[in-house]
Amino acid sequence: MNTSHLKLLSILTDQTRLRILSVLEKVELSVAELQDVLRIGQSRISSHLSQLKSTGLLQTRRDGQRIYYRWSSHLNTETQQLLNIGLKAAKEIPSSRDDQKSLQLVLKKRQESSRTYFNTIAGRLGKNYCPGRSWEAVGHLLLQLTPALTIADLGAGEGLLSQLLAPRAKKVIALDNSPRMVEVGAELAKATGLDRLEYRLGDLEDPPIAANSIDLAILSQALHHATQPQRALHAAYKILKKNGRILILDLNQHNFEKSRVLYADLWLGFSEIELQQMLQQAGFKDCAVSIVAKEKEPPHFQTILAFGTK
Repeated sequence: MNTSHLKLLSILTDQTRLRILSVLEKVELSVAELQDVLRIGQSRISSHLSQLKSTGLLQTRRDGQRIYYRWSSHLNTETQQLLNIGLKAAKEIPSSRDDQKSLQLVLKKRQESSRTYFNTIAGRLGKNYCPGRSWEAVGHLLLQLTPALTIADLGAGEGLLSQLLAPRAKKVIALDNSPRMVEVGAELAKATGLDRLEYRLGDLEDPPIAANSIDLAILSQALHHATQPQRALHAAYKILKKNGRILILDLNQHNFEKSRVLYADLWLGFSEIELQQMLQQAGFKDCAVSIVAKEKEPPHFQTILAFGTK
């Protein structure tokens, strides 16, 4: 969208709009989350967001009933330069420092809701219904595997998939941010003699795994639990060796809002096009995404398989 310099300058003279642009520089947030960060009313925020979107500075993504805002991915050089000046000006606004602190709390709140859920169901995962975790879908993932690899199972939960892979892999690191999940999984691995399987406590977006050390990174029904899915994909790219691969099983985009409460889902899946774009943005090449399973019972979840190469 082409917007006149005069209109852009007018947009950037408002302190509230500068604060919004500042907190959205690296993350996408919903209107409710922006309210928590900026501590101002919904109608006022919505008005400013509408103006920012109309000038092409922001774009939106719908996730069920929620709409998330982020910087536009189609900013030209001149507009980017103006925004950079605006960001410097935003730092001079007295409340800007508090905004950044509030932003971290909002992101932590996203993460905590997921961690609390998985701490609660540790020891029962896989015994009860879990959206998208069908053996049909897992079978498609396993067909992509070759033996003697160093594998990172990111967002592994108790590590049911890791336990299947460990006997033939060179090493498997099962990573999860739920202390109880890691504890349960490690106890099970020890009891079954899986000495090639190591459990680690950590976050998808900053895994405690050395850069360039992994042959295969797997996110099996984990990405929709990430606080910032794009950041999780960048982190996976970082830990992979050159020509290493990423495999993702996740839910296709859906509108079953109850999953946020029932399963602590932070995101209502991802469309095929969206996930492919996210992989490419993270740096992956030779990416492909397809639907591999469709559940017959309501709410008719569909599972997508995606992969790419570093």
